[in-house]
Amino acid sequence: MNKMKKTKIVATMSDFRCTEEFVRSLAQAGMDVVRINSAHVTLEGASQIVETVHRVDPAIPVMIDTKGPEIRVTTLASEYGERIEFKAGDRVAVRGSDGTDATTRETVYMNVPGIVDDIPMGARMLIADGEVELRVVEKSDTELVCEFAGDGALRSRKSVNVPGVSIDLPSVTEKDRRFIEWAIAHDVDFIAHSFVRSIRDVQAVQAILDKHGSPIKIISKIENQEGLDNIDEIIEASYGIMVARGDLGVELPAEAIPNTQRRIVEKCIAAKRPVIIATQMLYSMVRNPRPTRAEVSDVASAIYERVDAVMLSDETAMGDYPVEAVETMARIAREIERDETHFKPMIDMDMVSVNHEITAQLARSAVRASTNLPIKYVVLDTKTGRTGRYLAAFRGRKTVVAVCYRLHAQRILALSYGVVPILRKQELCDRYHFLVDAMEVIEQSDRLEESDLLAIVGGSFGPDGGASYVEIADVKRIRERNERGGACATL
Repeated sequence: MNKMKKTKIVATMSDFRCTEEFVRSLAQAGMDVVRINSAHVTLEGASQIVETVHRVDPAIPVMIDTKGPEIRVTTLASEYGERIEFKAGDRVAVRGSDGTDATTRETVYMNVPGIVDDIPMGARMLIADGEVELRVVEKSDTELVCEFAGDGALRSRKSVNVPGVSIDLPSVTEKDRRFIEWAIAHDVDFIAHSFVRSIRDVQAVQAILDKHGSPIKIISKIENQEGLDNIDEIIEASYGIMVARGDLGVELPAEAIPNTQRRIVEKCIAAKRPVIIATQMLYSMVRNPRPTRAEVSDVASAIYERVDAVMLSDETAMGDYPVEAVETMARIAREIERDETHFKPMIDMDMVSVNHEITAQLARSAVRASTNLPIKYVVLDTKTGRTGRYLAAFRGRKTVVAVCYRLHAQRILALSYGVVPILRKQELCDRYHFLVDAMEVIEQSDRLEESDLLAIVGGSFGPDGGASYVEIADVKRIRERNERGGACATL
């Protein structure tokens, strides 16, 4: 277990290749969380993925991305086929639509009826991740006159970014609502909401979850300048953050992305929120069995920043080498994490509100103790997963074994740095007996000597009472105490 990677891997799954054998092979390669992209799957296909994943292992968490509030070009008129070619300097009218108007060579329709009102003169409109750029040169009440900045081809349903401009879009589309309600009914653990711009977008998703009494956690995807401008309130309202560098890279200059990523990661760690880095991390492995050196460095940089997770998209959803991509990412993580000169615990950083939270103080004390003493593992029990998440935030060197009383807690902790979550097999009969389960799991891969020390974060008032103590004890004394306490009945 000490050789396990601390950085988690999120792998995107498509329904056309989601067999039990495939899920099992990715899990064995190092996948921790399955992601479903609602932009490329039906509700039926998504249900198939969840059912297959949980047949392989009920403990594997599932995350589903919503499409979020986005602008797209409408479908091209049939006479143009798949694309319309334009030259630099060509002009077109841009109008808003309910989605039923077809785009032509003369008029480009976009799926936001009021888009003309929101876009000013001189604005840049980037289509298909910047492949096509339009500049607004004239404006009337009903349309924008735009000029092509370079040669390019316009295709149906391509995304549109308008850097630096706030567009009035709904927080949750009707398709998003259908997928959120589907997720509530199908035992999904995370909703990654796309294009989050402010706290209002997070609250709109949370309101749907609250209406149904759902424990699903919200991961806010940061993909535009407005989201960056409101990053502090978004982090506060979210369970975690995903840095989605694809659309973010369209809105920001390429050279600004590394520092932006680093700042978001630092804010998330300080706020004790899981943070995921996404988009084209090993993209060459869609078609090649080995990554480029630049891609390895990109993954390594994210791991050096101490992110909770890195994500694979096309590499596992439709690539030719999905298992190899996961194996490669896991190898990079293990190799980088060996650098103990860099990976020092973050026990002295200014954690948000840490001085007013008992759990956070105990977590910091446990990590500090594991730095100053030859402690082999940090062990805790948890009902909601909060204590495990707080321990992860301090980025200790020792693996954290979290004994969970609920399957959902086990799943959500699978996204937290350095945490191995397990589900309790036995009834609660005293406040220490969870250590039996923890030591059983540890000894499946790592021999425990009687003199080995464990740091234990537990609660004196049962699972509902939260963490209330930190104890340091050797394995011999823990076993003797549990033997005196007697065995619990197996569930």
